[in-house]
Amino acid sequence: MRPMEWMRKAAPAAALGIAMHGLPASAQTPSGVLVVGQIAEPQALDPAAVTAVNDFRILMNVYDGLVRYKAGTLEVEPALAESWEVSDDGTTYTFDLREGVNFHDGTAFDAEAVKFNFDRMLNEDHPYYDTGPFPLSFFFSAIDEVEVVDDQTVRFQLSEPYAPFLSNLAYPTGLIVSPVAVEQHGQDFGRNPVGTGPFQFVEWRPNEAVVVERNPDYWDGAPALEAVVFRPITDANTRTAEMLAGGIDLMVEVPPVALGQFEGEGFQVVEQAGPHVWFLILNAKEGPFADQRVRQAANYAIDKEALVNDVLEGTAEVAAGPIPPAFAWAHNDAVEPYPHDPERARQLLQEAGAEGAELTFYVTEGGSGMLDPVPMATAIQADLDEVGFDVGIETYEWNTFLGQVNPGLEGKADMAEMAWMTNDPDTLPYLTLRTEAWPENGGFNSGYYSNPEVDRLLEEARTSTSQEERAELYKQVQAIVHEDAPWVFVANWKQNAVVSDRVEGFELEPSFFLLLGDVTKN
Repeated sequence: MRPMEWMRKAAPAAALGIAMHGLPASAQTPSGVLVVGQIAEPQALDPAAVTAVNDFRILMNVYDGLVRYKAGTLEVEPALAESWEVSDDGTTYTFDLREGVNFHDGTAFDAEAVKFNFDRMLNEDHPYYDTGPFPLSFFFSAIDEVEVVDDQTVRFQLSEPYAPFLSNLAYPTGLIVSPVAVEQHGQDFGRNPVGTGPFQFVEWRPNEAVVVERNPDYWDGAPALEAVVFRPITDANTRTAEMLAGGIDLMVEVPPVALGQFEGEGFQVVEQAGPHVWFLILNAKEGPFADQRVRQAANYAIDKEALVNDVLEGTAEVAAGPIPPAFAWAHNDAVEPYPHDPERARQLLQEAGAEGAELTFYVTEGGSGMLDPVPMATAIQADLDEVGFDVGIETYEWNTFLGQVNPGLEGKADMAEMAWMTNDPDTLPYLTLRTEAWPENGGFNSGYYSNPEVDRLLEEARTSTSQEERAELYKQVQAIVHEDAPWVFVANWKQNAVVSDRVEGFELEPSFFLLLGDVTKN
């Protein structure tokens, strides 16, 4: 039985069985087919057009980049490029491409394909620029030109040295898509993905499943699995029930309260530290949070230790700023988390004349890295109300939530939950804290924070070729941002997953991606 045929027959019965009996025999998944419980429906399967780790977990199995992260690390190693050279001034990168690689549609991967990919994202005059928007093209804003030297050699000319360049090439935004498939499907390419990866796309049934099957000709060795089925199960309790019942084989982002249910036989809990920040975006442009004192008051009011220990069951640590401690070389250990100090919060509100300030709080039901967002929001609301705020919660499904938050909070909300998993210390602050990253400029600074000194430090850090100098600049950024308090800094999470004991070879990655090429299932 093909994976999609199994899905069509088993999934409705499994759902009914879980609701009525708890452990449906019909939910058992076939050998060789890995069924993954995802936290949300993907937005698209075009790597240049999406931002959520939920989507990346699928994409990393369909596509390859020129480089990739070495297993278990955020260090870069060869992938579609076998090797590369960097000029002494750090502005020219020349890649020697792997020979004999084809896209899943049978067309050749070569230097022209690489040029097509980056020109599509960065050149407004490109004939397929309208297949965007490309929200993370920021990652490659330093590229001046992509030059085809010959079929197997491609050269990137940068406008200035750009320290995160190789790391960003390994990120999903740098994955290489089939130019012929883009030309064939146009704006529908995100529903018809074609890459060079270990699995090839079969079908996307909205709100039911994305199915990919083994690529037998994969350049790095065909995967052992016959297929992978990614099922969006947005409700965490339902996802947990499906895992317990055998309806899914792998569950990501396990609710902390559910972890204890998987301690017995039949399951393995997997954990892996990584660069993650869970925070509240504060609307610094208008309303109560335009006043720094009110933003600081919110940081003092919220009991982050209680959130981490009680709501998240100790699966995270309290955050102190925008650069997580997983980036040990760039993290400022001298910047400590805001303590829980309700009296200080009330004092600041009184000084600002903001007692009783009404706040609209955007909350999501669940999403990439969002941990346990509804219970967290409820606890946050109670802490803020206790010191004198009047907080009203508006809750949205994940993709709807992103559609509300990413365009900016102006005229809509005072604060919103958010989480980012990042690949370099540059990524999160550059995309979310610079003045030029306000939403109208294509960035993710949804709270409209602006500090010229932070802007300057971030620009210097990304163009420095010295890691020591970059570290010092990022540490200065953390100290300033902590004082300015454009966010409430809440938690750094240790990611988790549960797999069935039928599954072998699965590891979580610091990148937060799912890499399934070496996984087996009996």
